[in-house]
Parts: sequence; structure tokens; C-alpha cells
Amino acid sequence: MASTLPPIPRLIFTILEPLSLLAGFLAPFINTSNFVSAQLPSTTSTLTAYTLTPTNRILAFQLGNVYGLIGMLGVGVLYTTTDPRVTKNFLIACAIADIGHLWVTCAVMGGKAFVSVGEWNEMAWGNIGVTAFLFVSRVLYLAGFMGEDRIVRAMKEETSTIETKAR
Repeated sequence: MASTLPPIPRLIFTILEPLSLLAGFLAPFINTSNFVSAQLPSTTSTLTAYTLTPTNRILAFQLGNVYGLIGMLGVGVLYTTTDPRVTKNFLIACAIADIGHLWVTCAVMGGKAFVSVGEWNEMAWGNIGVTAFLFVSRVLYLAGFMGEDRIVRAMKEETSTIETKAR
């Protein structure tokens, strides 16, 4: 693995996050009705017999596809780059997207439901709990609180080549 990440962020961003994104990718295809109705915790029990429109279905499948895309991009970037700048810029972009994801979830759910942790269903835990955990993890890593980046061999060679040319 080419990841420059220290051990804990490597575990979070190269294993746990891709697995959660895989779950987000599969969920609408496994049970579309539940995926759609569970987006808001208060509607889960009232929409058991909910009939999905073609619009509901396509939006659910497209959202699942976006989760799959984000997962593949993360694996592609974090497993192959030897440049810590690429890793950091990728995680900054993800942190910005986390803020947007949380904001949209709060705006639609309403502030009271957003903070009523005891009333969250599994979808709210994914949309809010997991996203907030990933956001905090990204900020802590980017602020330097999760250890120093590893210097990968290819990066060491590139750096020494640049230094040699500069002389």
C-alpha cells in the first residue's frame, strides 16, 4: 500500500470508510423501499407500504452509485499516491463534502431531529454519526493530531532527485 497515512488514519480512511461507502452503495439495490423511507427516522415506520415512484428509484440508485464512486476514488487515491499533498488535498475535499452532507441532512430533518440521537435509525447513524466521525477524523489528521505522515520510498527518491537537480 502506498498510503502515506499514519496507522490510525490509514485504518479509518482506507478500510473503514470504503466499507461504509460499500454499504451505502449496496443498500439501495438490496432494499430500495427501505433505503428511501429510512432517510428520515420519523418516516421509517409510517412508510412500510410506501410505493416507490420511478423518480424515487432513480434517485436512490444514483445516490448509491455516488457512494460507490466516492469509495473507488478514495481507494484509488489513498492506496496509490506517495505524495502527502495529494492525500491531504483529497481529505480536505472530503471534509468539505462532509460539511455539505451534514448541512443538507440537518436542513431536511430539522435541527431537533438532527440532534435527537436516541431517535436515530440506522440510516441517520450513517448519514450523521458516521459522517461526523469521518469529518472529525479528517480535521484531526489534517491538524496533525493523528501522527506524522510516512515517507514512502518513491517519494524519498523523488525528493532526493529534486534536491540533486537543485544543486
